[in-house]
Amino acid sequence: MAPQRQRPGHDEDDEPTGVRLSKVMTERGMASRREADEWIEAGWVRVNGRMAHLGQRVEGDVVIEVDARARQEQARRVTVLLHKPIGYVSGQAEDGYEPASVLITPENHWAEDPYNREWHPGHARGLAPAGRLDIDSNGLLVLTQDGRVAKTLIGEDSTVEKEYLVRVEPLDGQALSEEALGLLNHGLSLDGVQLRPAKVSWANEDQLRFVLREGRKRQIRRMCELVGLKVTGLKRVRIGSVVLGKLPPGQWRYLGEHERF
Repeated sequence: MAPQRQRPGHDEDDEPTGVRLSKVMTERGMASRREADEWIEAGWVRVNGRMAHLGQRVEGDVVIEVDARARQEQARRVTVLLHKPIGYVSGQAEDGYEPASVLITPENHWAEDPYNREWHPGHARGLAPAGRLDIDSNGLLVLTQDGRVAKTLIGEDSTVEKEYLVRVEPLDGQALSEEALGLLNHGLSLDGVQLRPAKVSWANEDQLRFVLREGRKRQIRRMCELVGLKVTGLKRVRIGSVVLGKLPPGQWRYLGEHERF
């Protein structure tokens, strides 16, 4: 019995024959191969009414639709600001914990987002964290599709300030001395490398305010341990000139066109 002809637009496992969708789009004059792949990956292309996927193969008679906003949106890659709750990892899933990116859904979009951009499924694709917050910390986390934003925030020569509110308690019951506070500002080393100068001061009787220009792994917690403090709560409230503000835990908003880190 002859094998059945596969129907176009089905999942890749059901598409052993046909031509790559990006090539068909190029042949039809809809986009260059690179543009086609980028639009497909971003979720701006539909085949026979269904969202396309990268690497999809199709037959020559399929109906291909490209969202009219594709070119405009391609030039404006999405960056979102998330109030990461405790219990989520910043990057890839690990040890059974979900990545913070799973929270970027239309249901979690902050109703009071001042930059009321229309949601599209492509906005959740390819979002990468520009910096990290450990699983026990909460606060402002940036996820972006724009490599320029990532370089600004986490490039080797980045000098963008990150501000944190850090709740602490003494390990030995003794109050933090002025000398130890001075070491937090400048004078500590981690893994044999001296830390850049920081700005550390008391925000209230049990909470320190840290302003850093670097982001070593678990840096603040390790700094505090070196001067006899245990961190019981850590929240990032600002990155550059962008603040967490009233954004609720677990919700996100778009970075505005005129906002700069």
